Amino acid sequence: MRKILVGLLLTLLVVVGGGYLALRRGDIPYATLDKTYASPASKFIDMGGGVEAHWRDEGNPNGRPLLLVHGFSASLHTWEKWVPLLGGEYRLISVDLPGHGLTRTPEGYQPTIEGYADFVDAFMDKIALPKATVIGSSMGGHAAWELALRHPARVEGLVLIGAAGWPRSGDDSANKEAAIFKLLRNPVLGPVMRDLDNSAMVRKGIESAFVNKSLVDEAMLARYVDLARAPNHRATLVAITLGFRERDLATKEKLAVIAVPTLVLHGKQDNLVPVEGAALFGEAIKGSNVIIYDQIGHVPQEEVPARSADDLRAFLHAAFPEPAAGAPLAATLPQ
Repeated sequence: MRKILVGLLLTLLVVVGGGYLALRRGDIPYATLDKTYASPASKFIDMGGGVEAHWRDEGNPNGRPLLLVHGFSASLHTWEKWVPLLGGEYRLISVDLPGHGLTRTPEGYQPTIEGYADFVDAFMDKIALPKATVIGSSMGGHAAWELALRHPARVEGLVLIGAAGWPRSGDDSANKEAAIFKLLRNPVLGPVMRDLDNSAMVRKGIESAFVNKSLVDEAMLARYVDLARAPNHRATLVAITLGFRERDLATKEKLAVIAVPTLVLHGKQDNLVPVEGAALFGEAIKGSNVIIYDQIGHVPQEEVPARSADDLRAFLHAAFPEPAAGAPLAATLPQ
C-alpha cells in the first residue's frame, strides 16, 4: 500500500511539475521588447544603481510641462491617447517607473511609494526639468502626491486620476480587486504565479479597470503581458503587491500641506480604487477640484480620453492664466 501511495505521489509531482514547466514563461530581453513597444519618441536615461529610465518627451516643446506617471503594472503607454489631444499646447513628459514598461530595473530592486517619488524627483533632475504639473494615475497618483510632500518645489500643479493611497476598510464593497492581484498578494502563491502564463487572468485584471471592456484588445493584453516579462519586472510587481500594504498612507492632516492647484479625476465605477477616495482628496487638499465620471472605470485617460483631456485643459487654463508676452508663468493658488 505504501509503495502505491508513493507511486501516486510521484506521479502527481511529475504531472504538476510538468504542468508548471509547460506554463512557465521566461523573461523577454529588453532589446526584443524595444522593437515592439518603443516609439520614435522613446528616450533612455541612466538613473544610476542599475536603473535606466524609458521616457518620452512629446507635444509642444515650449508648452507648459506636464509630467505623467502611470499606475501599477501599467506603463507610459496609458497616456498615448492624450498626446494628440493636448500636445499642441502642452509639453507631455511620460516615464516608466522602475519595474514597469521599458525601464531597465536591476535584480533585487525594492519598490516603495517613497522610492518612486524620489525616482521622479531624480528623473526631473536628470532631464533638467525644475518643476511641472505632475499627473499620476492609480499608484502613480499616490507617487505624485507623495512627491508633492517630499519634494514640493517640483510640483506646480497636481492631478490625481483614480489615485491610490487612502486606507481601505476590510468590508469595502467598492473594492472588487481582480483575482490576479489577490493571488499575487499571497506570499506563497505570488512568487510561483509570477512566472506562469497568466494571460487569461491578466485580461480579467485589465478588463476590471474598464466599464467599456471592448477597449481591452489583443494589442493591449499583449503589451501588459510582455512588458511584465522584462528582466526583473515580475519580481518587482510581486514585491509591490506583497509589500505595499505597509506603504505611507494618506491622512487629511498629511495632505493639508499641499498648496498647489489640484484636480482629482475618478471613475464612478472604478473597481480597483474606491471612488470614495476622490472626495477624501477633495476635502484634504484645500481648493482642489473633483470630477467624477459616471459609467467610467479606473483609467479615464484611456476610457474617455477626449473628455478627460478637456477637463484637464480647463483646469490648467483656470489655474495658470496665460501671462502677457515675456512675463513669467505664475500659478493661481487655491484660496
